[in-house]
Amino acid sequence: MNQTSKAWICLVCGYVHHGETPPETCPVCGAPDTDFEAHHTTGPQKESPARQFRCVICGYNHKGAAPPDTCPVCGAPSDDFEPVAEEAASDKSGIRSDKASRIVIVGGGIAGVSAAEHARETAPNAEITLYSKEQEIPYYRLNLTRYMAGEVEADALPVHEKAWYDEHDISLELGVEANEINPEAHTLAISGKGEIAYDKLVLACGAHPFVPPIAGADKPGVFAVRTRTDADALLAKIKPGVNCVCIGGGILGLETAGALARRGASVTVLEGFDYLLPRQLTAAGARVLERHVVDLGIAVRTGANTSKITGEKEVETVMLESGDTLPADVVTITTGVRANTHLARRAGLQVNNGIVVDSRLATSHPDIYAAGDVAEWGGMVYGLWEPAHYQGVIAGKNAAGDAVEFGGLPRMNTLKVLGIHLFSIGMITPEDGSYVEIAAEKENAYYRFLFHDNKIAGAILIGDTKAAAAVAKAMKERVDLASVLDAHPTAEEIAASFL
Repeated sequence: MNQTSKAWICLVCGYVHHGETPPETCPVCGAPDTDFEAHHTTGPQKESPARQFRCVICGYNHKGAAPPDTCPVCGAPSDDFEPVAEEAASDKSGIRSDKASRIVIVGGGIAGVSAAEHARETAPNAEITLYSKEQEIPYYRLNLTRYMAGEVEADALPVHEKAWYDEHDISLELGVEANEINPEAHTLAISGKGEIAYDKLVLACGAHPFVPPIAGADKPGVFAVRTRTDADALLAKIKPGVNCVCIGGGILGLETAGALARRGASVTVLEGFDYLLPRQLTAAGARVLERHVVDLGIAVRTGANTSKITGEKEVETVMLESGDTLPADVVTITTGVRANTHLARRAGLQVNNGIVVDSRLATSHPDIYAAGDVAEWGGMVYGLWEPAHYQGVIAGKNAAGDAVEFGGLPRMNTLKVLGIHLFSIGMITPEDGSYVEIAAEKENAYYRFLFHDNKIAGAILIGDTKAAAAVAKAMKERVDLASVLDAHPTAEEIAASFL
């Protein structure tokens, strides 16, 4: 890559551009040059003509003259969409490779699909193959809990129809598994297909559910939902009155609990921490959320650690370390995920919690890239949809001969299915006394802002999330809010200032 004296970071997707000036549009997400900053400065904003719109909550791109009424991925309203520059719709990234090459992508999640799509746009003549272990056409994994809740049907899950892959000359191989990588020989062993040669390899292998060493966790009736097959198997056991215990009170655990409650199950959520969503909320915010969850008829037990799962042939009870026993016909375990790093480890690539990548998402071997839930960038494995999408874009472009970089994104979460709006972004716990916290709790709402040097370092909105899109944009663009803070506003007034 040709290094120059200046670098510019896209505040929307984290792409890093090297040059004396920022690009006219971001080649990754289509943001205009005003959404780039150099050395922590930003310029004035301007309107850009748009033929597609991006959901600022989850990153979904919608093509059309107007945003959709609701985001098909995360359910956000049309107000949470922002225009994408017209140049991005035609993908004028400036680099096109005419050199035919063999690009192999392992993994059918959003990172793998994004890598395939942008590798094709960058290298029209490349031979591109996408391998997926699942039998289904790549789908929005983010929507599985909405699918379980009955909010979306199965035909709404795919990212693209099968015809899309044919039209873009991307070979889609389903129901196959990668078994071994030989980095020096540039070959990949695929189940049932032998060794496949590649010039560039993108590992988007995703993650698998982490199941703690709980006795009885392998009994029939215990589920850890990660795939469409897992979701269908769980739904087959759910009917009105079924006792379901959900172990884990994080985002996925609560969404699963809400989905099963909508199906008529009697649901209890167990959270080992002192309150729900400890990675996304403060204790005060969690109290507001818990009240809402309980109002839905879902029982919540915090500080509850599971001792064992019992039953003769199938699960019958869940025993807690406190000695309490809960009846259970079905148990779900949502206690986090672990990156699928086994291929990379065996191949001798550098691996920590994920496959270690640099700013170009290249692994310790220059012809192998990693993106999404399997990738560790800057010591972080994001495990979130939006970073996985953008990392896939960057890995695909670089595998096809481009030279783009990833500069990081703030962690952002939203909650679906439970019928309450929740938004959490950035830092939850301040690092030291230099941070300013402004919070307010109402009967059905919670507002909390964390500031550092007059800029938003983190925010939580529960119940009233109308300001979420603007808050996310202000945080990504590091907007100086000194004039707002000088007025000594309440947290509710700060939220209103973004509307």
